[in-house]
Amino acid sequence: MEVLLPKLPSFKFPSPSHCCSITTRSSSYVRFRFRRLSSLSVCASTVNEAVVEPTLGSPSLGHSTRPHFPILHQEVNGSKLVYLDNAATSQKPTIVLKALQNYYEAYNSNVHRGIHFLSAIVPWQLVAQKVGAVLKFVNLNQDEIPDVDKLKEMISRKTKIVVVHHVSNMLASVLPIKDIAHWAHDVGAKVLVDACQSVPHMVVDVQSLNVDFLVASSHKMCGPTGIGFLYAKIDLLSSMPPFLGGGEMISDVYLDHSSYAEPPSRFEAGTPAIGEAIGLGAAIDYLSGIGMQTIHDYEVELGRYLYEKLLSIPNIRIYGPVPSEKVQRAALCSFNVENIHPTDLATFLDQQHGVAIRSGHHCAQPLHRYIGVSSSARASLYFYNTKEDVDNFIQALNDTVTFFNSFK
Repeated sequence: MEVLLPKLPSFKFPSPSHCCSITTRSSSYVRFRFRRLSSLSVCASTVNEAVVEPTLGSPSLGHSTRPHFPILHQEVNGSKLVYLDNAATSQKPTIVLKALQNYYEAYNSNVHRGIHFLSAIVPWQLVAQKVGAVLKFVNLNQDEIPDVDKLKEMISRKTKIVVVHHVSNMLASVLPIKDIAHWAHDVGAKVLVDACQSVPHMVVDVQSLNVDFLVASSHKMCGPTGIGFLYAKIDLLSSMPPFLGGGEMISDVYLDHSSYAEPPSRFEAGTPAIGEAIGLGAAIDYLSGIGMQTIHDYEVELGRYLYEKLLSIPNIRIYGPVPSEKVQRAALCSFNVENIHPTDLATFLDQQHGVAIRSGHHCAQPLHRYIGVSSSARASLYFYNTKEDVDNFIQALNDTVTFFNSFK
């Protein structure tokens, strides 16, 4: 048995023949020192009504949705907050904050639902050690995109599962998931997609993509931390045994055996993150109210603007494909500036300019090793960002680079 993985680590809801399951996962975030500039009160019931598609001369999507995110109206170390770390976690609109507050104040109680799931390289290494599977990886092509042509060649009758990301959180590349699913199914293999960087930013139709499994996290799509979801085809879930035992995952229990509940309950033992699930539902409603295609179209333009502006920085190296009419990039840029450590860049931007980006390996250590760097800086956008945010970031980055270069 072999498992294929890439080198780097309008929700259209499914019909009744498919199933979605809530999952929990851990995450962490560093809290900055914030000072509120203004007090905003947005009624949860009217949040989505306030969002209109931009027309000529009207405010951008970023400007029209910013009032829904109180945290953006703050200062960090004396500067207006510019939040460009959305690939790590998104901010939460008032509708989500109110949903969580209402749950805990009005109807906090226990229910059934909950599952733990991990999708990355490490779990497949554990599987390989347990059952003897062979892991194969795909490198990057000359455009710094995972080589899908090589992937197609590697898929064979021995392949059992193909695990891919939809959008790279470091390279900003977008993979042709529908094609990959077709290649895998032709040889009887299953497909699992990590959609953590696509579901928050574009229309993801699991039925059109025809994937077998798909996972995404809540906190990158305006929802709470500590929860996400696993989508799977119902026939696959029905054929799988439970992997956790506990309350609500059983049908009948006897002294010598038990029968199990139908999916998804079979995989949701114990008490789930109830409040977080409610917050995730509110976030989905909020995004759906704006429209995933509207979000995607706005971010394509804003992401290209970010990429082009970054090219003006001296001695910068932006990773991933060059955007073009045929090559799509997500609205993020990972980069390094020659002879300046990315952590120094990120720290100075935060402390001196109130600009929040991320530095590190972005949970993609093998990819950084392949490129030949230990870490990188990353600016990532969401629909509530604006061109003014990008301009402020570029001005601050220029100032930061000038500061560090003055010591040479």
